[in-house]
Amino acid sequence: MLWAVRWYCRYGVSYCALEEMMAERGHRVDRSTIYRWVQHYAPEIEKRLRRQWRHPRSDSWRVDETYIKVRGKWAYL
Repeated sequence: MLWAVRWYCRYGVSYCALEEMMAERGHRVDRSTIYRWVQHYAPEIEKRLRRQWRHPRSDSWRVDETYIKVRGKWAYL
């Protein structure tokens, strides 16, 4: 049960896909049951996982654009 809730919270897996994944593992569970599990257990799981999701901060930036506008003028990075 908790695996289904964790997969939903962490990876955004749909209820239909979770139903199939649980069936592949030998657990026949309806998607409405998974929905109720998520509603009940997700707040606590997300609170615990949020600590792991934090990315380390650094002084470097990563950008996709090579030209940006700075104070109204275009600048090359």
